[in-house]
Amino acid sequence: MELNDTILDKKKILSWYTDDVLQDEKPTNVYAFAKKHGMEEVEFYGHFGSLAAVESYFFDALFEATTETLYETEDYHNYSARDKWLSFYYTFFENLKMNRSFVNYAFATNWILDVKKLRNMRISFLEFASQIEMDKMDFKQKDINRIQDKVMDESSWLHFLGTLKFWLNDDSANFEKTDVFIEKSINAGFELMNVNAFKSVADFGKFMFKEFKSAK
Repeated sequence: MELNDTILDKKKILSWYTDDVLQDEKPTNVYAFAKKHGMEEVEFYGHFGSLAAVESYFFDALFEATTETLYETEDYHNYSARDKWLSFYYTFFENLKMNRSFVNYAFATNWILDVKKLRNMRISFLEFASQIEMDKMDFKQKDINRIQDKVMDESSWLHFLGTLKFWLNDDSANFEKTDVFIEKSINAGFELMNVNAFKSVADFGKFMFKEFKSAK
């Protein structure tokens, strides 16, 4: 395709790149890729710093499309935190399913190394997670509350990575096992984070601590 046939932007470059790799025509370098698609190498660098950055952008764009869909859904804003997370996961993995072949390609090398392709998406994910209002303990100390927020956000990211890994290994029809995994893992997570239950454990711990001290 010649450059003057279309408006050159990041999404167009991504489309060319995904088509190339899925047809076993992975470009060896930026020069070869640019030449094939009728653009100057410098024009490519106006959008991406490397071919690897194109792969990372795929996940950035997918995440952005997912959150845009959620925010444009009127009912979403009235959902509980649990339902917001369920909506996010079902929407994201539905979008992921439509691009399964490319995702398999992107994660075909080494899980630890390939996860680095999600670095930019991780920033957006953590921002998204921080906007979902969760029931939390109020420790009456800003520093401790801040640590609690950080732990919850990072736990959400680890849960996302675990779900992605499960989906990559899922060979069930229509990835039904992943749907079950999403529902059960999120429900279990919310049970573990149940504030009332946590308060009960905390109160019991305080009681036992006082009893232990008084017994000395």
